[in-house]
Amino acid sequence: MAQRDYYDILGVSRDVDGKDLKKAYRKLAMKYHPDRNPDDKDADAKFKEATEAYEILGDPQKRAAYDQYGHAGVDPNAAGGFGGGAGAGGFSDIFGDVFGDIFGGGGGGGRGGPQRGSDLRYTLDLTLEEAVRGVEKKIRIPTLVGCETCDGSGAKPGTHPKTCGTCNGMGQVRMQQGFFSVQQTCPTCRGQGTIVEDPCNSCHGRGVKEETKTLSVKIPAGVDTGDRIRLAGEGEAGSMGGPSGDLYVQVSVRDHALFSRDGRNLYCDVPISIVDAALGGELEVPTLDGRVKLKIPAETQSGKMFRLRGKGVTPVRGGGAGDLMCRVQVETPVNLTEQQKDLLRQFQESLTGEKHSPQKKSWFEGVKKFFEEI
Repeated sequence: MAQRDYYDILGVSRDVDGKDLKKAYRKLAMKYHPDRNPDDKDADAKFKEATEAYEILGDPQKRAAYDQYGHAGVDPNAAGGFGGGAGAGGFSDIFGDVFGDIFGGGGGGGRGGPQRGSDLRYTLDLTLEEAVRGVEKKIRIPTLVGCETCDGSGAKPGTHPKTCGTCNGMGQVRMQQGFFSVQQTCPTCRGQGTIVEDPCNSCHGRGVKEETKTLSVKIPAGVDTGDRIRLAGEGEAGSMGGPSGDLYVQVSVRDHALFSRDGRNLYCDVPISIVDAALGGELEVPTLDGRVKLKIPAETQSGKMFRLRGKGVTPVRGGGAGDLMCRVQVETPVNLTEQQKDLLRQFQESLTGEKHSPQKKSWFEGVKKFFEEI
């Protein structure tokens, strides 16, 4: 039976570069891997077929021979053939090269030696005023800091960590799984590459200690919920003398009693009386900078939006200040006396025709049309 073309197997053109070749193989290998298809013999065959194709095309010399002579140029049983193939001992190296970032390497160095500390995140609650104007806050952070007694080595002063005999200081060991091998963290030293036989009494061999530190954080004006402020080197201490991680302060702005925020604009509901809505008037409305006058024109409807330019927020990333959007809400009077109720009845009787209620007319027309179409 004739063998399939390796380029067709991987679904690539004959002039494909190494990067796209690896990408094509990785996609097929993930799709047909035996662990994902335990009872599918066809998938297992396709997985081996794709691996064999990549083993040949991924090697410049073998690829050149294949391009010139076809399968005969790489057949180990043919004269002049390169040999190799998925079953010739090269598969684990091919698989590690392509999937090293998933399975822990495949020819890379170990994990021993200095390790960078973990990054930390702290959620800082702010009022709207603090977020808009900027503020300086003191925060207390529980974190890991380097042990001063052992200088972060974890070993008792006067002693030193010893190289791990299991991984020979690499921090990883190669494990055989079926017909391929992967690298895993060394179980003896847990990836450190060294073993502390005489641990430091202060940190108990960890090289770091738990402490709570107080930091001063400057919050720039204009921040909003979701913004982050990075404090370099204020995260957890690194191990084996490695650098510290970073601290990310996550901003969360609390709800405000009067204002809501949408980007650079602020929104505020302003209650007005029926008289002010009908006859017009002037109201005092709050802003973050103080009170301002807002003129209400006659015959204003509930929900009408008024814009106060420049009374919003100046964004932290630059740009002009936003606006304050005031939405008026016409209030229905409550706790009326009998005299007031009687005056309202007289007022209602004086409203003849539809010219006084433009929205009411259009609404009833819409209702009538709705029922006619049912």
